[in-house]
Amino acid sequence: MIAALIASCLALPADGLATEPPSGIFDPVAARAEHLAPAEEREYSKKGEWLREKALRPDFRISEQELARAAKPPSKRESKRDKAARAKLLSGDVPAGPEPIVRPGQRTEPVTTLFNIWTHEALPILPGQTQTLQTRFHMFLRDHYTNQATRMDTRLIGVLTRVAGKFQAPRIDVVSGYRSPKYNLMLRKKGRQVARDSQHTHGNAVDFRIKGVGTRQVLHYVRSLRVGGVGFYPHSQFVHSDTGKVRYWTGS
Repeated sequence: MIAALIASCLALPADGLATEPPSGIFDPVAARAEHLAPAEEREYSKKGEWLREKALRPDFRISEQELARAAKPPSKRESKRDKAARAKLLSGDVPAGPEPIVRPGQRTEPVTTLFNIWTHEALPILPGQTQTLQTRFHMFLRDHYTNQATRMDTRLIGVLTRVAGKFQAPRIDVVSGYRSPKYNLMLRKKGRQVARDSQHTHGNAVDFRIKGVGTRQVLHYVRSLRVGGVGFYPHSQFVHSDTGKVRYWTGS
């Protein structure tokens, strides 16, 4: 037996590594591989699949302190001419043109920052970057209950941008965006004041508020835009804006 082991060792290559085990020697790795069953794709329950998808989703959450820090004005103050041009652009008096060229090292100040009160995600609206913003806008306003997203009416971006320009608001708190039919039905069963065929379920509405600005002030300005329906919710302190028919109402 000893002679056989010595002979097998002498048969090894010069580098001391064998490509396959010599005959007569037990290889536990190879033996175990023969009994391994092929891996099967794991099936998840609905809740498990939702948790798995949530874990893989990129995290865009931001704290209140980080948001306040980002909203601070730059160290170099804008000139009166720059402020006037900026205010004119935000008011919607200047037609949209090509995206501005940002020079290296130049700081681009957001028109405003949208903050989702449910997901704690922040979406800065940068001047001129409409095409890039639209893709993120759909996901940002997804249903926070089902995590489903839809194609939002991008005219809502114009409403939010003009409101921010009117009140010089560095931040707009979004209360509700897209609402899935499932979540909408659940709210109705709980007695909430939501329409059966709400504009939220079609991706045509957004509810929002601005800290430090009266809800009635925001309401009157959004009505003056005459983009679509405008709802006033004094108890919950937010304004509803959609792109449906022009109509007005007051909720709780």
